[in-house]
Amino acid sequence: MADWQQKRFWTQVEIAQQELGYTVLLDGRLVKTPAKTLLALPTKALAEAVAAEWRAQVETVRPETMPYTRRANAALDKVTRQFQDVLNMLAAYGETDLLCYRAAQPAELNARQAEAWDPLLEWAGQTYGAILHSTSGVTYLAQAAESVLNLAAPMQRLSAFQLTAFHDLVTFPGSLVAALAVIEGHLNPEQAWELCRLDEIWQEEQWGIDEEAAAHAALKKSDFLAAYDFFTRCG
Repeated sequence: MADWQQKRFWTQVEIAQQELGYTVLLDGRLVKTPAKTLLALPTKALAEAVAAEWRAQVETVRPETMPYTRRANAALDKVTRQFQDVLNMLAAYGETDLLCYRAAQPAELNARQAEAWDPLLEWAGQTYGAILHSTSGVTYLAQAAESVLNLAAPMQRLSAFQLTAFHDLVTFPGSLVAALAVIEGHLNPEQAWELCRLDEIWQEEQWGIDEEAAAHAALKKSDFLAAYDFFTRCG
């Protein structure tokens, strides 16, 4: 049996400001999340992005083309209810941050990583009092508990909507430090993405570009940048 798909039934998409936030209406009907929660958005800018996705649907609703709506749904149905669990999961990235694990060989790649990543670790130390050490290879390197806690502290100030986007800013590249640098304005998202792809870029330089891998990387980058845009629209 083919999967059921919601057909487009509306002709007009509007935004309205209500007590709980900005809402999206389809021919006057309020949009709700999959858990039947009112899709109340914190800012008009975010509501406009969500509304644009609903306007762009043609015959059937395609959720894969609606990243802003999907993240808003996740913020309300999941992150709001499990905020501390999500925060704890992201904080764990501080224990094994990508920037702390360098290639043992070749020496040229190790040097390139040190040049690009050491300044970011120094920034984290100066900004948050989070002193992180690096190692060569994949053997686990324990970080000071205080440093991990200090990296987690800024997340407590985020809203559920911001934390939803921040989740992707951390997990896509695998670096809590880089994600924090992005939301603090220390790095722009393009810079952060390229810095976290040093290994892949090195491989491409040595062996050439694999088209399938490059297409996959481009999709991930696009989603990473969309997550940042979502974050900025949250106010």
